[in-house]
Amino acid sequence: MNVWKQDIAARNTAVELAPHPWHRLVALGDSFTEGIGDPEPRSEGGFRGWADRVAEELSANQPDFAYANLAVRGLLVQQILDHQLAAAVALNPDLVTLSAGGNDIVFRRSDPDRLAEKIDDGVAQLARSGATVVLFAGPDWGATPVFSQIRGKVAIFNENLHAVAARHDAVMVDLWFLRELSNPGMWDPDRLHFSPLGHHTIAAAVLKALGVPHTLEPLAPKPPLPRSWKEARTEDLIWAREYLVPWVIRQLKHPAAGELTAKRPQPRPVFGIGTPPGPFIGGGHAA
Repeated sequence: MNVWKQDIAARNTAVELAPHPWHRLVALGDSFTEGIGDPEPRSEGGFRGWADRVAEELSANQPDFAYANLAVRGLLVQQILDHQLAAAVALNPDLVTLSAGGNDIVFRRSDPDRLAEKIDDGVAQLARSGATVVLFAGPDWGATPVFSQIRGKVAIFNENLHAVAARHDAVMVDLWFLRELSNPGMWDPDRLHFSPLGHHTIAAAVLKALGVPHTLEPLAPKPPLPRSWKEARTEDLIWAREYLVPWVIRQLKHPAAGELTAKRPQPRPVFGIGTPPGPFIGGGHAA
């Protein structure tokens, strides 16, 4: 049993920020973890996302903290396991996040039971490495006319993931339960990815599940720099032309895993937006 998890309730009541036990985070997954929908030109890969936001908070109380993000948009479960799992273990993380299956469920009409079996095998490998593993139950798309048709399948998949988390003592972030995500402002205009507010909200949920005090306020994402409505809409149009449309085309063509590369393939310190990265000091994660 993860001792840190046993102490979550006590730490959540702490008034002062306390150090956490993690020193190296590696994030695995698809567009959700890459940060699509949260465009930020100053972030690596042009997107910020919940994983970057979590890493920013975790680094605040951990001077030697390092973070890698191996997620690549459009990938299916098997592709994520084949191309990211071994790479993640090789980076010696003590904290790993894994989100996979959305593209399989939405675009491939895959069997949620078989998908969960694949993820179970992957989580078993990650757990054997000694890292704390974080999993995600998918959001409720019931209010969306098209995706409401797969709501039942998503619910089954989520229940399977809860079982996987319990089996391997993983931390579960339940986005289905996070009813704030039903607010349209939480979603990108494409209704497939989360907006900056959505990514901010999910980052806070991850930190809460880990039992880490943080500075993320509800409905108040930490900026980058403010921008006008016109600038925001212009960036959205550019993003849709350069990223959304090619992403949809790749989905229809069943993309190969090698078409895109991870935005942050090596763990490095988290300096915040606009600050140049430096070398990671030290080898594996600290004791």
